[in-house]
Amino acid sequence: MVELLHTDRLLLRNWSATDAQAALKIYGHDDVSRWLHDSERVPDAATMQAVLQRWDAECNDMAPGTGRWALTLRGGGPLVGGINLLPMPVPEADVEIGYQLAPEYWGRGYATEAARALAHRAFRHSLVELFALVAPHNVRAAATARRIGMEWVGESDKYHGTQLQVFRLRPDDLTRAGQK
Repeated sequence: MVELLHTDRLLLRNWSATDAQAALKIYGHDDVSRWLHDSERVPDAATMQAVLQRWDAECNDMAPGTGRWALTLRGGGPLVGGINLLPMPVPEADVEIGYQLAPEYWGRGYATEAARALAHRAFRHSLVELFALVAPHNVRAAATARRIGMEWVGESDKYHGTQLQVFRLRPDDLTRAGQK
């Protein structure tokens, strides 16, 4: 498995076909899937396997620096979630950062830690801003966006046909958030 980067506690790496069962516990969980604006709940391991294969194929067509990665605990620990940098579904060249964790890993700061590390990498690779699209009642995701250093810039329905909160992160925002 190809390691993208690591933090003190986490490893961000490419998804593997062997991740299907563990990924299903995340993307098949109702408390996670209800917030995913780009997909439906994954019902079984075979479907999760197909999703992972589709993600792998999609990454080949994406701009450098964008993609989807698995989050595991360092030192060979379990899969705790996923994180991505994806082109937003509009003609502009905007990039969305997204993060999903298995519910048993919520509240430990893993999403914030991984997103900050991935944002630092993205800014070193020439991205100038990142966006997060958050459902209005997804308090946890909005709080994570703010902890990363993202600024709320409004609401829009232009991205996925539903009203979403829009957060933006620029390199200086990330630097200030790291100093807090």
